[in-house]
Amino acid sequence: MGYLHDIGKYFLMIRETFVKPTKRSVLWDLIFKEIDDLIIGSLGIVAFISFFVGGVVAIQTALNLNNPLIPKSLIAFAARQSVILEFAPTFISIIMAGKVGSFITSSIGTMRVTEQIDALEVMGINSLNYLVFPKIIAMMIYPFVIAIAMFLGVIGAFMAGVYGDFVSAPEFLEGLQDDFQPFHITYAFIKTYLFAFLLATIPSFHGFYMRGGALEVGKASTTSFVWTSVAIIITNYVITQLLLS
Repeated sequence: MGYLHDIGKYFLMIRETFVKPTKRSVLWDLIFKEIDDLIIGSLGIVAFISFFVGGVVAIQTALNLNNPLIPKSLIAFAARQSVILEFAPTFISIIMAGKVGSFITSSIGTMRVTEQIDALEVMGINSLNYLVFPKIIAMMIYPFVIAIAMFLGVIGAFMAGVYGDFVSAPEFLEGLQDDFQPFHITYAFIKTYLFAFLLATIPSFHGFYMRGGALEVGKASTTSFVWTSVAIIITNYVITQLLLS
């Protein structure tokens, strides 16, 4: 029953986030600040992980191609499919649940502990719209991050495959284009938009409704990471079943 109550409270929070909007000029400043904190601040770690994981996928695929009858171009094909379908949208989103989610929960939770949220409500400001809505809008740019992850993942696979002498450059490019389905990109970005919404709202929920002191802020950040990851994995399963099965 406690989980059902929290789910109901979560959807109520989302509804309250979109009513009684904050003054537009103030809102724009908040949105640009959130874009800097949540999106721009995450590009470095996303680029680093994407490049090297793409390389690891290419190397592992190459090391498992023992049959000489299997073309080397399969290395590029496997790397492309892995990066576009699952690694970039899902794996990166779970990493972002730790980085971005913890940041959101701790920042809102600290405002709750220091009674800044109470002060906003005393001034007649819709604190949910003021704190959560800019994060939702900022995270709508999140697919841009995933596009970079896809690109760098493929580049990492190319570098590892070609310069590791597992596959020639022409063979890699051939495998990269082999049986390419544009809908897979669409599928990945549909998932990404849903993940972006979860990344903005679930950590905000845990930060906004937490109670206690500094210790509870840390616990709320851990809890938000767990539940955001669970929500991302379940959503990934449902969307995959609906769009690809």
